[in-house]
Amino acid sequence: MKIVVTPPFTEEQKALILSAAERPEDVIFCLKSDMTEELLREADVFLGNLESPGQLEKTEHLKWIQLNNAGTEGYCVPGRLPQGAVLTNATGAYGLAISEHMLACLFMLRKKLNLYYANQLQCQWKSEGHVGVIQGTTVLVIGLGDIGTCFASKMKALGCTTIGVKRRVGEKPDCVDGLYGMEELDSLLPRADVVALSLPGNPSTYHTLNRERISLLSPNAIVLNVGRGTAVDTDALSDALYAGKIAGAALDVTDPEPLPADHPLWKAPNAIITPHISGGYALPETLQQIAEIFAENLKRFQAGEPLRNVVDLETGYCK
Repeated sequence: MKIVVTPPFTEEQKALILSAAERPEDVIFCLKSDMTEELLREADVFLGNLESPGQLEKTEHLKWIQLNNAGTEGYCVPGRLPQGAVLTNATGAYGLAISEHMLACLFMLRKKLNLYYANQLQCQWKSEGHVGVIQGTTVLVIGLGDIGTCFASKMKALGCTTIGVKRRVGEKPDCVDGLYGMEELDSLLPRADVVALSLPGNPSTYHTLNRERISLLSPNAIVLNVGRGTAVDTDALSDALYAGKIAGAALDVTDPEPLPADHPLWKAPNAIITPHISGGYALPETLQQIAEIFAENLKRFQAGEPLRNVVDLETGYCK
C-alpha cells in the first residue's frame, strides 16, 4: 500500500504518522506542489489535499483521501472520487486558531482599535469617542461545527447570550443558550449584536447572508465570516457598511477571492479584511492537530475500523 502525505509537517509530526503506519516504508512525504503523475496513479491513500481536486481523476488505486482542512470544495464533484473511495476531512483541527481570530477582530471593532491604529499611522492623538461592549450582547453563530462551537464557547464565557443555527437541529450543546434551524434565521437576525458565520462553501450555503437578510440586521451588528466568502453577498455587505446600516464586519474570506484591488469593500468603514489566514498553518498548533487526526485515522483505516470525519459526498458535510 502506498500512502502519500502532502502537508508540510515537521520532523516530529512526520514521525508521529510513521509510527501510526503498519509499514512505515509505505509512507511517502511529498508536498502537493511536487506531486507527480506517477504518485497520483499509484497512491492508495492521500493524507492531505492535492494541488487541485481534479487530480483525483488521474488516480487508479485510491481508496481513501484525508483532507488537511474542513472545506471539501471540489472533492465532492460527482464521479471525481474513484468508486468506493472514502473522503474524510480535518474537522477539529481549526477551532482554536479561527475562534481566537474571530475574537480578536470582534474586540478590535467594538473598541475601535482599527480607528486608533489608523490615527497612529497619521501620528494623531485624538479620541474616537464611545466604544462598544462585548459582555451581555447577543451572538448569533451560524454553523455549529468545530469552529462555530469553539467561538460560541468563548462568547458565552464572556457573558454573552449565544444562539446557534444549524442545518440539522439536534441536541443543544452547552455553548449556546438556544439552538434553531436555518428556517428560523430571518427571525433571529434582528436580535443579533454579532453574526458569526463558519459555513462550508456549497450551493446550500450560497448567500446565506443575502441583501434581504443584511437589511434585517441592527445598526449595532458586527458580521464575522471565516467559513467561505460565498456565504455572504459581498456587494450587499459593502453597501451596508458604507451606509452605516451595520457597525462593522471582519472577513477572513470573500467572494470573489482574492478580493480585487479595486473592490470598494477594501475601504469600507469598519471593515477588517484578512487574506484567508485565520486557519491554515499560521498557528503551529493547528498543524499538530492535523497530524494527530491523520495518525489516528490511519490506524483506524489499517484496522478496518470506522474513520473519523467521513464526508457525505452529497452535502460536503461530515456524516
